[in-house]
Amino acid sequence: MPVADFQTYCKMLDVAKEQHYAYPAINVSSIATANAVLKGLADAGSDGIIQVSTGGGEFASGTSVKDMALGAISLAQHVHLMADKYNIMVGLHTDHCQPGKLDQFVRPLIEETKRRRVNGLPNLFNSHMFDGSELPMEENMQLAQSLIEECAAVDIILEVEVGVVGGEEDGVSHEDAPADKLYTTPEDMVYVYEQLNQKGRFMLAATFGNVHGVYKPGNVKLTPVILERGQAAVVAKYGDQAKMDLVFHGGSGSSLAEIRETLDYGVIKMNIDTDTQYAFTRPLVEHFFKNYDGVLKIEGEVGNKKVYDPRAYSKKGEAGMAARIGIAAEDLRSAGKSIFPG
Repeated sequence: MPVADFQTYCKMLDVAKEQHYAYPAINVSSIATANAVLKGLADAGSDGIIQVSTGGGEFASGTSVKDMALGAISLAQHVHLMADKYNIMVGLHTDHCQPGKLDQFVRPLIEETKRRRVNGLPNLFNSHMFDGSELPMEENMQLAQSLIEECAAVDIILEVEVGVVGGEEDGVSHEDAPADKLYTTPEDMVYVYEQLNQKGRFMLAATFGNVHGVYKPGNVKLTPVILERGQAAVVAKYGDQAKMDLVFHGGSGSSLAEIRETLDYGVIKMNIDTDTQYAFTRPLVEHFFKNYDGVLKIEGEVGNKKVYDPRAYSKKGEAGMAARIGIAAEDLRSAGKSIFPG
C-alpha cells in the first residue's frame, strides 16, 4: 500500500511534525519523472509526495489534448500502479491551482475520486492545493472554506496559500509582487486557522520571502522566523493542538541552514521542482554532447540507434533526478525514516 490512504497520509504528516522533518514534494510531468521520484525516495529510504501542477497535467495529456485534469489522472494512475513495487509510502498531491482553473483541474479530480470510491477504489489524490493568493484574504478564505468541505467529504486534505511566493512557475509570474505580500503575518496565520479549523484537515503555505526558481546567492531574502512567530500566535490563542502543518514553496536553491530552520517551525512538506528539472536535464545534455555524431545523421551517415533511442538518455535523466531527490531527503531529515511497515 505505498500510495497512502487517508489515515496513513495523516500519520505521515503527524510524524514529520513531531520529529521535525519534512517530505520532499516533487513535481512530475511524465512517466519518466514519476519513476525518478519513486526511485529517489526508495533509494533514500524516505517517504515523500509526488505532485502534479496544472501545467504538468496539461503536458502529460499530450500537445494535442492539453487537458490538465486528464493528464493528472494519467500520472496518478501510473504512480498507483508502480508505487506498489517500492517499500516506501508516497502521497499524491496537486500543486498550485489558481481560482480561475479550479473547474478545469481540482474539481474534476475530486469528482474522479468520488467515482473511484463508488467502485471501491482508493482516492486518486491525497491532497490538492488551492492557490488563492491573488485574491484579497477574505475572498481567498471564502473559496477555501467551500473547497475544504468538498475535500473533507472524500478524505482529501486541502493546501492553501496566504501571501505570494515570488518568481514564476507554470507561466504564472509574481516577479512584481508587492514586498509585503511576500511575508505572511502572524495575524494572517491566526485568521487562516480560524476560518478552516474544524472544517477539514489542511496545510498552509505561508510565505517568508521564498520564491520559485533558483537565484544567485544574496538575491533572495528568506526570513524563516516568520513561521515561528505565526505558529506562536496561533498556539497562544488556541493551544498546542492548533499548531499547523506548514509547506515551504520555492525550496529549490535554498541554503541548508534555511531549510533546516523551517523544520523546527512546523514545515512538513517542501516543494522542489527547479532543482529536479535541472537534475533530469543535465545528464541528457552530456549524453547529446558526447554522442553528437551518434544522435544526428551527419553527412549522410545513419547515426547510432543505441544513443538516439530515447530510452538511452531518459534512463540517465531518471538517475540524475533520483540522485537529487536523495539529497533533498537528507536535507529535510526524512532519509531513512519511512513509516512503511516491515
